[in-house]
Amino acid sequence: MVAFGKKLKDRQIQEWQEYYINYKLMKKRVRQYAQQIQLGTLDRRHVLKDFSRMLDNQIEKIVLFLLEQQGLLASRIAKLGEQRDALQDEPEISKIVELREGYSALGQDLLKLLFFVEINAIGLRKILKKFDKRFGYRFTDYYVKTRANHPYSQLQQVFKHVGLGAVVGALSRNLHDLQDRQRQGSYLSIYDQPSLPLQDPIVDSINAAVDRLTNSTNFLNFLGQHALIMQEELPSPTEEHVDDQRYHFMSLLLNLANTFLYMVNTYIIVPTADDYSMSLGAAPTVCGIVIGAMAVAQVFSSVYFSAWSNKSYFRPLVFSSIVLFLGNILYALAYDVNSIWILLIGRLLCGFGSARAVNRRYISDCVPLKIRMQASAGFVSASALGMACGPALAGILQINFKISKLTFNQNTLPGWVMAVAWLVYLIWLWITFKEPCHEAEEDHTPQLSNDEANNALEKGLKQPLLISSENKVSEDADQDCDDSEEAPEESRQPVNSIVMAYRLLTPSVKVQLLIYFMLKYAMEILLSESSVITTYYFNWSTSTVAVFLACLGLTVLPVNIVVGSYISNMFQDRQILLVSEIMVLIGVLLSFQVFIPYSEPQYICSGLLLFVSAEVLEGVNLSLLSRVMSSRLSRGTYNGGLLSTEAGTLARVVADATITLAGYVHRSMLLNVTLLPSLFICITSILATCFTYNSLY
Repeated sequence: MVAFGKKLKDRQIQEWQEYYINYKLMKKRVRQYAQQIQLGTLDRRHVLKDFSRMLDNQIEKIVLFLLEQQGLLASRIAKLGEQRDALQDEPEISKIVELREGYSALGQDLLKLLFFVEINAIGLRKILKKFDKRFGYRFTDYYVKTRANHPYSQLQQVFKHVGLGAVVGALSRNLHDLQDRQRQGSYLSIYDQPSLPLQDPIVDSINAAVDRLTNSTNFLNFLGQHALIMQEELPSPTEEHVDDQRYHFMSLLLNLANTFLYMVNTYIIVPTADDYSMSLGAAPTVCGIVIGAMAVAQVFSSVYFSAWSNKSYFRPLVFSSIVLFLGNILYALAYDVNSIWILLIGRLLCGFGSARAVNRRYISDCVPLKIRMQASAGFVSASALGMACGPALAGILQINFKISKLTFNQNTLPGWVMAVAWLVYLIWLWITFKEPCHEAEEDHTPQLSNDEANNALEKGLKQPLLISSENKVSEDADQDCDDSEEAPEESRQPVNSIVMAYRLLTPSVKVQLLIYFMLKYAMEILLSESSVITTYYFNWSTSTVAVFLACLGLTVLPVNIVVGSYISNMFQDRQILLVSEIMVLIGVLLSFQVFIPYSEPQYICSGLLLFVSAEVLEGVNLSLLSRVMSSRLSRGTYNGGLLSTEAGTLARVVADATITLAGYVHRSMLLNVTLLPSLFICITSILATCFTYNSLY
């Protein structure tokens, strides 16, 4: 596998080689700084000053060349505009075609320039990451913040592509106008019909390139990272073409529907689980085991579904639907056979049908890069909607009747309704799903000439440019590459065991997983014991509990909109992370029963604060996790999505077990006993966050 420095050199456009960032020189200077500091011949203040000056010089070189090329492109657009004006009175098809070819040629040169900016932005990010790791400074944050917001910022030209937008707009508009003239008779401007498709392929390529250079945080990106569907940092230039061949919209929709139905299936029983347990002769706190049985099975199902998706997507989804159908049938029949064991077996089967790993893998492997973020956001939205619809549906199913020997009431109807839903889904899946081809993954690092660079950009990469540092193991491999210019192929291959995946986790990644465990534990305690607590303290009915849980679920998307569109643009992710952890801690503290009687406003307000804070924390935490996790965990069976799923599922298992074990104490103590572990884990995660980031920076 070729190292990044060699890749950077190979992908450079030869006639512009002297204007690229000198990554090799800066990498060498970082090593020299480290040696001089160890010998005591150089202090750290001097290092920061000297490295900042070197970066400024490199960026200035890039930006001045970029401005020069933008001027040349603008001059060519102006000349082509004069030719276009000359055709106003006497339009000739041949001359219009010739003029379009001129604009297309200009577009190819614009693609080269966008590729130039992208390569330099990646190189700049890599060297900043390397400096931060070597010296333990928060230098990247300091450098980007001071340079990007300065009125004379040159960094804005690299990461915000300020002037290129005008060139892209002028080229797109003129090509659109010429296209209309060829069709004869249309005089609408691009500004009159912004949604009108631009048929010239060069425009699509340019728009895709501009998308890759976008560095602003928005709601869609925030939701996409929330799904933790990881992408490789430097995917193959042919990946987009392969994705287009494998992508099938209806298959994607079926995966999202599977995600939605599974979340409905998970939460539809929460409002009635305690009543169902008591009707079968068990204690109400056995609802913890009933709810958690699904999570226990999911710990194992996530692994085998992830491995199965290496060979097929259709067969795992069919298996999932059948198992969930049978599991819900058993859950519903448990009432009439009066067996708590049948109830638990039914929930275990439902957990064994969890295909969320397949849903993630399909989006990661088969959805084209240009719409992968939308698909990832759809995955999160489907989960949030299912989480809200489950309890709401349980609140509606408050009827009681019998057909022959089968009982249909608020306890059994969730099972019957979900069984019918999975049967309908299975039929839909069998008729419309299209199995994508599974090709052996090969590792190619092409040597690009000028024309190949254009093609790579047209087909190429879609990755945000400013991403936090990768895993330490990846950095160590990269450091080895610094000296040898080549790294073994295994250093970039997907991991093949859970032990190897664990070894790739740095302290910061482990802290992020601990935070994820904490928030999932706190949320599961709140949701799973809600029916028991509210019945004991407030005498709430099942419908009232269902409305409360549905309202909590409905906060997910609005909270993500606010965080993704506004808060994340005003504060750093690490600041939001720490504040959210503290707010979760406050929510846990306010939930304790200190005053007697325990009031409804206290429970509702503390629960809402805890749940909303945990949702904010989950989004920011997974966003950070997707950026610091090793690129080797972006593909394969033991990927980053699987690790996060396992951490969250284990948290739910432990939380539900805690509720059941707490049933041995008096019910008046249940709330405080189950909140104590949440308090301990929350404080531990806050201390770990402070310690880890203070030691790193």
